[in-house]
Amino acid sequence: MKKQVLISGASIAGLTLAYWLNRHGYKVTVIEISKGLRKGGSPIDVRGKALDAAKEMGILEKIKAREFVHTDAMVNAQNEPLVTFSLNAQAEYRGDIEIHRDDLVDILYGNIPANTVEFLFENRIEELIQQKDQVTVTFKNGKRSNFDFVFGADGTHSAVRKLVFGNEAAYSRFFGAYFAIAEASGIKTGRPHSGAVMYQEPGKLAALYPFKKTVNALLVFRSPKLNYDYRDMAQHRQILKDHFQNSSWKIPRILDTMLHSDNLYFDEVCQIHMPAWSKGRVALVGDAAHTASFPTGMGTSLAMQGATILAQELQASNGDYQSAFSNYYASYKPFVESIQARIIRGLDWSVPETQQGIEAAINRFKG
Repeated sequence: MKKQVLISGASIAGLTLAYWLNRHGYKVTVIEISKGLRKGGSPIDVRGKALDAAKEMGILEKIKAREFVHTDAMVNAQNEPLVTFSLNAQAEYRGDIEIHRDDLVDILYGNIPANTVEFLFENRIEELIQQKDQVTVTFKNGKRSNFDFVFGADGTHSAVRKLVFGNEAAYSRFFGAYFAIAEASGIKTGRPHSGAVMYQEPGKLAALYPFKKTVNALLVFRSPKLNYDYRDMAQHRQILKDHFQNSSWKIPRILDTMLHSDNLYFDEVCQIHMPAWSKGRVALVGDAAHTASFPTGMGTSLAMQGATILAQELQASNGDYQSAFSNYYASYKPFVESIQARIIRGLDWSVPETQQGIEAAINRFKG
């Protein structure tokens, strides 16, 4: 009889893990709180050993076919270019593939053979009870089911992690910045290229990312820890207004869009650091286990690579899941930590605190 597994989260990590476990003979169910696959977001990078994972999954050529080749620009308040650059042309990033997040999600989902994995949308896990040989799960809709394993692939603010490991505060590290993302289709970059246009002020970053037929807007600001309710959208909007109401460039239009947006996403720049990624028959993968945060540029690659390693360890364990989970953590954690350590450098480049820091960041992109 096939072992039954439940994966919470149908994004990069969850879809990658679902593919592998299904391929290895598990009966896989994926649960997702959204109405469907989560779409939106800026272009993302597939790098390093995540490219090897994509090749093993048979999707590398599909990813290459949808590569987003573009040139980005840093501009002044008058929208005049200070420097133009292509990150993937620089030696440090050569060989990486940038792709729209929606395209990668579609590729990962489409790579799972039809009708082999059950997807439960608009649902979530409410309770997990671990027993010796199974995990009993109660869902939002009241249904209760048993699984051999449960995997939390549900992001930085993982509900699975909270249920099994306790409150997020014990594992979250704040890095002195906040960010907001919203669709801003009415704002044009005003530049002749297809890539991002970025503008910096001391302690602040604003960016516009053309995305197929729309534009995504990003605001980032440095700040001490703020006391706010992450569920209170009105409070998020007021925080953004307080920090950006006197800024230049296209920020007044971006701010106005965010203040009236129904799809505003606001959060702190943080990482997740844990002493273990599993407890009993429950394991975490992707941001739920080890958020690196966007200034590292590695969240997608870590999710794909980590899900692949976890599945490989389970396949090689001959039923000893405890050893599989332990090996997954021991073999992958050092690499994850090396990536997480890049966040300070990433913030210094993207959100310099001083005018001198801005000039250094611009010179860095000039090569």
